[in-house]
Amino acid sequence: MTHRKWTGLLVGASLAAMAGTPASSQELTIFWAEWDPANYLQELVNEYAEETGVIVTVETTPWPDFQTKTFAELNARGDAYDMVVGDSQWLGAGSTGGHYVDLTDFYAEHGVGDIMTPATVAYYAEYPKDSGRYWSIPAEGDANGWAYRRDWFEDPAEMAAFKEKYGYDLGVPEDFNQLIDIAEFFHRPDENRYGVALYTQTSYDAMAMGVEQTIFTWGGELGDYTTNEVSGILNSPQNVEALEAYRKLYTFTPPNWTQSFFLENNQAFTEGLVAMAMNYFAFFPALDNPSINPHAESTGYFANPPGPYGHHHAALGGQGITIIEYSRNKDEAFKFLEWFIREDVQKRWAELGGYTAHAATLASPEFIAATPYNQAFADSMQIVKDFWAVPVFADMLFQMNDRLHPYITTGEGTAQEALDGLVDDWNKTLGN
Repeated sequence: MTHRKWTGLLVGASLAAMAGTPASSQELTIFWAEWDPANYLQELVNEYAEETGVIVTVETTPWPDFQTKTFAELNARGDAYDMVVGDSQWLGAGSTGGHYVDLTDFYAEHGVGDIMTPATVAYYAEYPKDSGRYWSIPAEGDANGWAYRRDWFEDPAEMAAFKEKYGYDLGVPEDFNQLIDIAEFFHRPDENRYGVALYTQTSYDAMAMGVEQTIFTWGGELGDYTTNEVSGILNSPQNVEALEAYRKLYTFTPPNWTQSFFLENNQAFTEGLVAMAMNYFAFFPALDNPSINPHAESTGYFANPPGPYGHHHAALGGQGITIIEYSRNKDEAFKFLEWFIREDVQKRWAELGGYTAHAATLASPEFIAATPYNQAFADSMQIVKDFWAVPVFADMLFQMNDRLHPYITTGEGTAQEALDGLVDDWNKTLGN
């Protein structure tokens, strides 16, 4: 992936302050998955080293190993990592297992809840829900959004044909039903053109994020996060409608679209197969790179549209940064977090290519103008919602994949039957 540099940011004063700082033998290790944002973070922490003399290493591992390797170290109470940039779903296991340092006092002292956007604090940091206890700092903000072929949408002949068929103007969808109409309109298998690329992979959370986003958009919920109740909530009428909508959208995907995630969705887009592609914003820099995407100049982006009843949400991606209880360098890790949440540092983080959750930075004209997708990203970070963060989230995630995937990809059974079965599974897993 590539990223565009900002201009005009006031980082000079911060960099100047680094000169002449006494050296230190202190070192910190941050563990994260192997991807471009981790490389950007290493660039950022190199500047921390210049300012403080503290050497910070961002150690990475491939995504498929990230969760396993992290929790192997945590369960062994190892001190290999001082901090981890971990998934939001890990909050329950990390906090109740005694692995994460409680940052509640840090939040109060530094006003973190006022610095970061409220939704990111609620989902990257707080556990249990509505408890006022915080375990991480929003680090890599992300959300599920959409890329689209602006040249297809703006073609006069296509616009006229769409208006005649659907009775309204072709453009960025104003609600989810319009998104379905547009996918249907551009779905032309005989021309090797398809309406949409969706998440369907079941090896981790890909399909679940696409489905939950649609459920939230219909005004539904996955359950009551404070009581663990799911009956009548997960299998509610609006959730049935939402799952039916996701199934319908799936019928406008390319052939054999049964195990697809960010790589496949971007590839379908760059190969000119689809009118729209779902993806996390972290993977949109590739679509803005002409050497990767031949349609880069005619690619547009939009936040997930509202649902038919006015609800407006996007599935949360990204991670928060947490201090590990077994670190021997906790005091220095707290100093690092104080530095990380500074406004000039958050601007620098965004400049380097990181997806900040810092409210003032997200709202700044410099950030909005930096890339074609930053406006949609900033909009999305105001509406994000997330999956369960309970310690048994992994079991629940795989049960969701097992129950819903056959219906979505083959039409097996009904949406109601799939959700009813998932309610039974989750009730057992949650001990209801």
